[in-house]
Amino acid sequence: MDETRRDRDADGRAHNARPRDGLGRPLPYGSHGVERQPEGVVRAPGETVREAQRLLGAGMPFHAHEVFEDAWKSGPQEERELWRGMAQLAVGLTHAARGNAAGGARLLRRGAAAIAAYRAVDPHGLRVAALIAWAEELADRLGAGGVMDAASEAPRLRP
Repeated sequence: MDETRRDRDADGRAHNARPRDGLGRPLPYGSHGVERQPEGVVRAPGETVREAQRLLGAGMPFHAHEVFEDAWKSGPQEERELWRGMAQLAVGLTHAARGNAAGGARLLRRGAAAIAAYRAVDPHGLRVAALIAWAEELADRLGAGGVMDAASEAPRLRP
């Protein structure tokens, strides 16, 4: 494929078709990458949490972010901030694993703030208080620099 041409989907919208690694970084065309999550999948909340946990545990927080993004875009209005915050936590871990400590810490804190309103109810079994504590502790550690291993740093979403 001509690498100077923009990839387009069937409707003509820009869509990057390059393969990606486990942290979502683009690889050269023709490389063997990690299969991307399909976009626009509507899942039940429990299914969203299970799939995101599987991806987090496999060291693929970028892909978990895409699962949370689908829930954010398709879920009920009263849960959009929850799923948006969860996506930000996953992207924060992605940046941390890529070596972007400042960006990772910023997104972890932003995600923690977004889900804080759900702390009293733990929607869909999510351990909101524990996730906030995880995000804040990891963000603090990122201040010291270094690259994080996404799989070993992944949070437990449910008990």
